[in-house]
Formats: sequence, structure tokens, C-alpha cells
Amino acid sequence: MTSEIKVPSPGESISEVLLSNWLVEDGSFVEKDQDIAEIDSDKATLSVAADVSGIISLKVMQGETVEVGKVMAIIEASGENPAAVKPKTPENTTPAKKEAESIKIAEPQQEAKADIMLNMSPLARKLSAEAGLSEAELIDFVKHYRFSKKDIDFAIKNRSDAAEEKPAAQAFVRSNQSSIQREEERKKMTPLRKKLAERLVSVKNETAMLTTFNEVNMTPIMELRNKYKDVFKTKHQVGLGFMSFFTKAVTEALKQYPQVNAQIHGDEIVTFNYADISIAVSGPKGLVVPVIRSAETLSLADIELKIKELATKARENKLTLDEMAGGTFTITNGGVFGSMLSTPIINPPQSAILGMHNIVERPVAVNGKVEIHPIMFVALSYDHRIIDGRESVGFLVKVKEMLENPVRMLFESRNPEEVLLGL
Repeated sequence: MTSEIKVPSPGESISEVLLSNWLVEDGSFVEKDQDIAEIDSDKATLSVAADVSGIISLKVMQGETVEVGKVMAIIEASGENPAAVKPKTPENTTPAKKEAESIKIAEPQQEAKADIMLNMSPLARKLSAEAGLSEAELIDFVKHYRFSKKDIDFAIKNRSDAAEEKPAAQAFVRSNQSSIQREEERKKMTPLRKKLAERLVSVKNETAMLTTFNEVNMTPIMELRNKYKDVFKTKHQVGLGFMSFFTKAVTEALKQYPQVNAQIHGDEIVTFNYADISIAVSGPKGLVVPVIRSAETLSLADIELKIKELATKARENKLTLDEMAGGTFTITNGGVFGSMLSTPIINPPQSAILGMHNIVERPVAVNGKVEIHPIMFVALSYDHRIIDGRESVGFLVKVKEMLENPVRMLFESRNPEEVLLGL
């Protein structure tokens, strides 16, 4: 039985995708439900799985842009992996004879091994060094590598170029490999990166974006976190980070300044009575922004669990379009990369975004005395067409006040700290 694997649709209005990566070799055996390829669209990166077990034949080149619905591979269904079937040992081949043959084969290879010099690019050399892969291991890998038809075709196509290279030039390249090396690498932009670039440019051109700044004394939150982090993790099975505090503070501030939670749709202003908070997360393909739905109804533990779930999916390229769609306000944390201060760009069609930064001990005046405290600079970028200066400054001040006094996030509590942490 033959099964056709067609290019899936990542979402409405998407007619073509980029086949960014084949995860299997042409002619190899694949298992049912095994991921065989990754495709990129202007919205997300998705994996494509085999629907049957069998031998796969690839019909689309890696890096090719293809239409949705096109056949990308064909699988000849088979319940057994041919490579897993061991060939029978000839009766006249004794273990001693096989050992002798293996020695005869190995001897010239060991001699040749010393004569092999790998011609590696700086990028390849850097990657192998980072992985702790020595040149001897690479040579050993090549020695035992089973060459396929694809490898032979590649060698035939490149044989003429290699033959024309002069020995003197080869010696010059080898002698200068440890000196100055200048290379360029070009690769096509992915649909996701192209779409992101278009959106960022449109935000700068189509909104009246301004940024207001403030600073937060992180001492109260850090003391609260140090006091309860162990019991919090034991009870909720998740660590207590700073993002949940910021998310909670934002949702409370949005209740007092709903204009910051609004959007412009045509000639209308749409205001939401809920807070779907987009959290910027760094993934293998770049920055993605999954959404925590109705964050205003969640506890700190619920927020931490949701952030952990979404971050894990982002790292594994398993976020769905629904998990990234929507959102009424965005929080981004450049502090994890060491950023001291920045002006984050609005995530359209939203009207505002809060930027967190790194925490640095700074001298501050407290009750007329200079003290050293952990300080974070925060930035709010907003669309001035819909949010006035009063709302933007007031919103950021409210976030600052609640972070510097976490119990303000609660209005009624016999034990505010423990109720806040859900203990």
C-alpha cells in the first residue's frame, strides 16, 4: 500500500509554506506517527508526521517553498524495518576467519587515517569544538559511514571542481587554516521571520508609539520569594519566578486603566473586560508570543504553571496557532539576556507592551538614607492614538506600586502573603 504525505495547512489564508527541514533520509524506513519534516509558515513552525510505517520517498527539496496540499513524500507501507533484519552468516565463515578478515580490512584504514586532513569551514570547526567532537572522531565517523546513492551523486557532481584545485593551493589553504579566515553565509529568510519583519515595520509606520519608563525596587518581591519559594515549589510543583508577579500586577493595573487594554479596530475602540496576557518567549526559530488566557482570574501558581507549559512547547516547536492567537497586552523580559533598558515594540493589534529588564543593585534614597537595593528598570511602550500620557504613566506607576508592595495585589486577606502565593 502506498500513502501520500501532503503539505498540511498551518491555518486559514496560508497558501504556501517553506519545507525548512527533512528529519529523515530519502529511502529510509519510518515509523507511524514519527516526525518526518518541519514546515515554516508566516505564523508558526509545524511538524509533519508519517501516517504509516514503511519506506519513504522524498518528493520535495529541503528549503523549497511549496503549495499547501502538494505531495511532499510517498511511503511504501511495510510493517518491518528491512535494516533490522540481520543477514545470515555463511556456514563456511568461522569466527576466527571473520576476525582475520576484519583485521586485514582495518589495517590499511588505520594507515590511511593518519594521512587524512579534514577541510572544514570555520563554522563547522566551531560547532564541532562546542560539541567536544575531535578531528580523530570525525575521521573515524567517515571511515564507518555508509555511503548512499545521494552521497555518490554529490561526489560525482563535485569531483571536477576538486580535481582542478592545484596542490599548491591546497597547501596554502591548509597552512592558513589557523590564521585569518573570512567567510560569508547566506540563507533565505523563513516565512516566519519575513512576516515578523513586516509586522515590526508596520507598527513603526502605522502607530504613534511612545515609551515611558520607571524603576522598581525588587527587594519586597525577592524577600517574599526567598521566604516561600521552597514551600511554594513543594505545594505547586513549580518554581516561583518574577514573571508571575509582573503578570498579576499588570492584570490588576489594567482594571484601573482599561484604555491600556484596548485596541483600535477600524474606526472603533474595542475595550476588553478580561486580560489575555501575551508572554514573549525565545524559541529555536526566534521570538514567539503565546497567550495566557484570562490571566486576571489566575493565581500566581496557575500563572507559573501556564508559563512553564507554554515555554516548554515553544522550545520544542509545539505551540499551536490558537495558543499564539489573540492577546490584549504583552510582557517581554529582556533582562534574561542582560538588557538594562530598552523600548519594546508593540505587538499589533495590541496597544501596549511592558518591558522588563535585568536586576542590578543600585544606591537609592530610603527615608533620607542611601541604601543599596536590587532595582529593575521597566518600560511601557504604547500607542498614543488610543492611550494618553496620563493613562500610560498612571498604569506604570500602579504596576510599580504593587510590585514594591505585593500585598496590594489583594484587597481582603487575613494573611495576605500566603493567600497571594496560594499556600
